[in-house]
Amino acid sequence: MSLYRGRFAPSPTGLLHFGSLVTALCSYLDARQHQGRWLLRIEDVDPQREQKGASDLILTALERYHLYWDEHVLYQRQRGAVYEEHCQRLLSEKRAFYCTCSRSTLGEPGQIYPGHCRHQFSLPSTSAAIRFRVDNTELCFNDQLQGPYCQILERDVGDFIIKRKELYYAYQLAVIVDDHHQGITHVVRGIDLLDNTPRQIALLRVFGYPEPKYAHVPLVVNAAGQKLSKQNLALPISLDDVRPTLLLALRALKLNPPQELLSNSMDDIMRWAEKHWNTSLLANQRHLPCPEHLPA
Repeated sequence: MSLYRGRFAPSPTGLLHFGSLVTALCSYLDARQHQGRWLLRIEDVDPQREQKGASDLILTALERYHLYWDEHVLYQRQRGAVYEEHCQRLLSEKRAFYCTCSRSTLGEPGQIYPGHCRHQFSLPSTSAAIRFRVDNTELCFNDQLQGPYCQILERDVGDFIIKRKELYYAYQLAVIVDDHHQGITHVVRGIDLLDNTPRQIALLRVFGYPEPKYAHVPLVVNAAGQKLSKQNLALPISLDDVRPTLLLALRALKLNPPQELLSNSMDDIMRWAEKHWNTSLLANQRHLPCPEHLPA
């Protein structure tokens, strides 16, 4: 019996575009080639960014492309009590603190947190975020595609938010709590999340949770070199005849499926993809070009 447990965790901020399809395929094919389980999580922890109806449409798109998940879908919006328990544990152990700093105090976006509230462990009378207290230890891991990656969190990131003033739980906390809850052993995701990983490993280690193996795959970019995204007006993938789009995605992943597969069933195409999946083709790469003409 395989111990491999992978997952795909889209945020419902928009519909699946070609780039997100490619990332989902990477995760799915890696799990299936290892005779593993592939789980689906909807990261809807931030309702301010959610697009109405996007969660259901994401599920529909995955099914149309025969990316069938195992077990039930996990929705982060239902997990607030669990995230709060983790926040309170960190506060009680003085590994997190309340931060009442205003935006003007924090300076320009991207600046390292100056540490003003590092010793504020009791709930203040004004609204406050909760930050994880980092240290100056070098944290390294070996990414299965990108190789060794290191950060000193105190120098490179600073104390980071795990619960916002608006009372929404931050991605960094929710993702590790849910990866542990779902027993995830392998995380295959986009390289834009590579520099988030040391923060997540730091949290995993504080809670004593096992660390998954990570593989950060190249991002699909447009002709201007921009990541495909809703902000960059990436169009949703076609839900009509999905086979041409699927073959384009497999070619983007350097698998070179034969054109004759277009006349085969979706099941046949997916079996071919599982047999020929090869992560080494993506090693040490950061970008994949988007095809010029995608089916509408």
